[in-house]
This record gives sequence, C-alpha cells and structure tokens, in this order.
Amino acid sequence: MEAQLKERLDAFLRGKGLRRTEQRERILKAVFSKDEHFTADELCDRVRRSDSGISRATVYRTLALLVEAELLREIDLGDQHTTYDPNFLEKPSHNHLVCIDCGKVIEFEDAHIDTLNDCVTRRLGFRAVKQSLRIEATCEQLRKRGRCPNLIAARLTGRRLRRKR
Repeated sequence: MEAQLKERLDAFLRGKGLRRTEQRERILKAVFSKDEHFTADELCDRVRRSDSGISRATVYRTLALLVEAELLREIDLGDQHTTYDPNFLEKPSHNHLVCIDCGKVIEFEDAHIDTLNDCVTRRLGFRAVKQSLRIEATCEQLRKRGRCPNLIAARLTGRRLRRKR
C-alpha cells in the first residue's frame, strides 16, 4: 500500500477527529491489495479470511470513510449493488464496459471520450470535475460460441449476475 494513501487517510481522520485503528488499517490494506472492483460483502469476506474479529459494521463504516476521503469511489455497474472502485486515483477519468450476460467488467480509457466530455460541458457552461461512463453490452464469446467461461465461472462462484432488461 502506498504511503500517499496512508498520509491522505491520516489527514482526513485527523480532520474528522478520528484515530487510525488496527482494524481500519487491515481494511485499507485489503481494499488496495487488489486492483479490482468489489462490493462491501466481498470485502467483508476478504477481510474476515485474515481477521475474523472485524465486524461487518466496521467494514461498512470504513468504506464510507474511504469514500468520503475520496480514496475510493462508489460506482454503479447496474447490478443493484454498490460497487467500489479502488483505482480511480491513478486513472480519475476511466470508464466501464459491462457484459450483461456474464457480468464481466472491463475498464477502459479513451482520449476521444475525454475530449467529447470536455467539449459538451464547456458548451453547456460547466466544468467537468469527474467523469465515468458505463456501457452495457452483450458478451461476444457467448454470442459467437454459445458459451462463455466468465459466465460459467460466475455461476460456479455463486456471483449474482446482472438482470437483463
């Protein structure tokens, strides 16, 4: 975990009159140990594998603090669950392609989208602060081959899949 993250969190906690705790430290480490999106329940499971003494409430409160400190972003991937994105600090303007068949999420950046957003916001008299785009698409593997390894893996792990519209 980067020292910069710890410094930003420490400054935020001091400003709120809160202290850094060992439990928050473990949750922070779990959040930024992987460069993947996750739900609060997935994080709870990850944290509890290493420390069963951390309560679900502590995980949820810490997530709220990390979002408020702007170290973590809540994103809507359309699956009726709040998903957290730990890597937007390095890539503040990134987008998500979401497969409506298997739930696979692919992050992408595109300078053309950034330029278009800048043009649109300026034309309408705004200044963009942050930008996120979610594109929902169908899985090409499923369409072409009739099966998708991501769909099979999602079902085997019991992941909730997106509801088709």
